[in-house]
Amino acid sequence: MSENFPPDNYQHLTVRVDGHVAIILLNNPPVNALSRGMTLELTRVLDVISETDSIRAVLLSGEGKVFCAGADLKGRGDVIKGPGDLPQHSRYTRECFHSIRECAKPVVGAINGAALGAGLAIMASCDVLVAATSARVGLPEIDVGLLGGGRHGMRLFSHSRLRRMMLTGMRIDGDELYRLGVVEASVPVELVLETGLEIAREIASKSPLGTRLAKQTLNAIEEMSLRDGYRYEQDMTAAIARTEDAQEAQQAFREKRAAVFKGR
Repeated sequence: MSENFPPDNYQHLTVRVDGHVAIILLNNPPVNALSRGMTLELTRVLDVISETDSIRAVLLSGEGKVFCAGADLKGRGDVIKGPGDLPQHSRYTRECFHSIRECAKPVVGAINGAALGAGLAIMASCDVLVAATSARVGLPEIDVGLLGGGRHGMRLFSHSRLRRMMLTGMRIDGDELYRLGVVEASVPVELVLETGLEIAREIASKSPLGTRLAKQTLNAIEEMSLRDGYRYEQDMTAAIARTEDAQEAQQAFREKRAAVFKGR
């Protein structure tokens, strides 16, 4: 395990390592609002993780009782003061969400509490999700004169449900998220981190090269046609098949033993 990770002391995140899993907790009390500091730190740590071989998966959750209650509206005045500040702020926010989706390592989101507005966008940018039964997910911006992460929400919810959420501020709990197929599990809040960690550990046990190329492929084909998407996937399958990890996986299968992956 690399002794250089995590590389920085973060003010708005709690970062630790469990085996090959990086655990990131949003930490901006009292409600983990997405401030400029958190935006920059989260983008930075995920970029570092992408290039840290010892990390094979990520678990992302929130400190305390809230996942992320949305954008830091109180702090906007400190960062948006003149011409150019708003588009720059919007760019930083966009790239924060993209840093989750584009992180080379799969990201498991453990939704421990409210995930509202920007919190929903962070959630939607993860690869696999679990939620506390008591979690509340929504787009409440209609009540404060703003718009939220509707485009991100479209990746999780049906046409009617997403529009109802955005037009009314409707919030959804963990059990409903599970019923809708948005999350893999709805569990008591005291179990949500461990449930997410179990999935992250399982991902980390697979070929790191395989999971990296699988995520890259899924991101690339998400908005392709069936023909183009499957052709791309076939090309990536051919690339994976030529790796040492693929050969080891096949050999381990034949020998009925656990594979030992080297990431090449």
